[in-house]
Amino acid sequence: MDIEHARHRPSASVSSVVKGDLPTADHPMTADEEALYALGYKQEFKREFSLWTTFCVSFAVLGLLPSFASTLYYGMGYAGTAGMVWGWIVAMLFIQCVAMSMAELCSSMPTSGGLYYAAAVLAPEGYGPFAAWITGWSNWIVQVTAAPSVDYSMAAMILALGSMSNPEYIPTQYQTFLLSVFIMILHGVISSMPTLWIARFNSVGTIINIIALVAVIIIIPADTTRRNPRFNPSGSVWGDISNMTDYPSGIAVLMSFISVIWTMSGYDSPFHLAEECSNANIASPRAIVLTSGIGGVMGWFLQLVVAYTVIDINAVLESDLGQPFAAYCLQVLPYKTSVAVTALTIVCAFSMGQGCMVAASRVSYAYARDDCFPLSKYWKRVHPLTKTPVNAVWFNCVIGILLLFLIFAGDIAIGAIFSVGAIAAFVAFTIPIFIRVFFVGDRFRRGPWHLGKWSKPIGWAACGFVALMVPILCLPQSTGENLNAENMNWTCLVYGGPMLAVTIWWFVDAKNWFNGPKINIEHKMLGAKGNIVEGINIGPEQQNSEEDILGKDK
Repeated sequence: MDIEHARHRPSASVSSVVKGDLPTADHPMTADEEALYALGYKQEFKREFSLWTTFCVSFAVLGLLPSFASTLYYGMGYAGTAGMVWGWIVAMLFIQCVAMSMAELCSSMPTSGGLYYAAAVLAPEGYGPFAAWITGWSNWIVQVTAAPSVDYSMAAMILALGSMSNPEYIPTQYQTFLLSVFIMILHGVISSMPTLWIARFNSVGTIINIIALVAVIIIIPADTTRRNPRFNPSGSVWGDISNMTDYPSGIAVLMSFISVIWTMSGYDSPFHLAEECSNANIASPRAIVLTSGIGGVMGWFLQLVVAYTVIDINAVLESDLGQPFAAYCLQVLPYKTSVAVTALTIVCAFSMGQGCMVAASRVSYAYARDDCFPLSKYWKRVHPLTKTPVNAVWFNCVIGILLLFLIFAGDIAIGAIFSVGAIAAFVAFTIPIFIRVFFVGDRFRRGPWHLGKWSKPIGWAACGFVALMVPILCLPQSTGENLNAENMNWTCLVYGGPMLAVTIWWFVDAKNWFNGPKINIEHKMLGAKGNIVEGINIGPEQQNSEEDILGKDK
């Protein structure tokens, strides 16, 4: 067998979810197209994303500056400055483990279905459809809540600018809702454009995000109005845990991780863009790890800047502006500078929200392609002119607008979409990693990007961290007599309710017709009992030669 041809075959020594031979295409296939055919899908998108532009989308979805601004209440409000700086370091170590384990799966199975596809293929026999069902719906929940949460925060910052110029103006819920809906519609329009246009838009947006983030990190300490002392002492920043919860300080620090987890939840985007990326089984996993790594380091610097300059945490959290980051800027910067920093954050938030909309549409398209949603035949259509899943874009946009009605239920209710996004992402990210580490083990055939001997330990660390954090993220800030409907953590209801519904749906009906990823080109993956490609057995020597070639690609 031609080894050059084999190197582009799927890299997963697990049982296939379908049977049949790989058909012969009516045109010469590229390496990416051949790999996708082997995974069971035909090429429908144009591969106009590169490593850089894929990284741009994921970094835009990460949106460090607007994400930090959106979740400042949780990072600072649960455990103060010590929770911010220590919490970010500890959480990022484990989040990087999750990202690297995900990247390894992406290299093996570079398809838009991403984690959902991986869960179906890796699960023990008979459990693939259920694993895909739970993973898919959890991942869709985080995707569909991402854009409205970002756009809500962006609308709040825009209105906060009005309050900064006119202290008598207090934004209303109605105004915040209408502005958020308008931004959602704009993002829907942009996300419906051709792939190349979207790639260029996100490239520009990412460059702006990086420049703005570096600028803010420099501007705040350089132009702060703090005097005597100019910065908070290191002993206070690193050692004083301002516990604002009813739990022990250690639990308060863990609760503050929601800021890190939600901010860093966009690194899965390259997985979902794999079918639009060239050299996907190498470029996409690299984009995942780059996004998480670079984002983690730069985010920590931003945490340090705020922790060393904040004057009054309570005043920031309780400001009438309704946006803690805007209140913080006014507290530590001259008026004009604070307006400029807030405006930069708004520009970055617009790019982030659009990136979230693109990533969500690709996830919805992939799941609709497998008939996971009601009326899937409409959501899986690819527009003949733009070659993008336009219907899936507007499907998510409408649901996002409906979620924005939580604004009228109060700050705690709308805030639930942040913690829901964190939990839903973690659950979806970890199910296939857990299956790969504890069930598949050494039968997993890695792709050209892999972790080698560190694969299992890193996977164990990722799974352990998620198992700890899921219940922590559901805890309310107050307990006992202080707990009421207004300050209750509604994450369990907003996430648990839909997940309970889809689980019941599975056992009542979906198990009878949902068989996991629906393959539109029958294929035969490398089997667990032998490395079979197109009916030809690969011997140990030939297999090693193939792995040597794959290793060189990395």
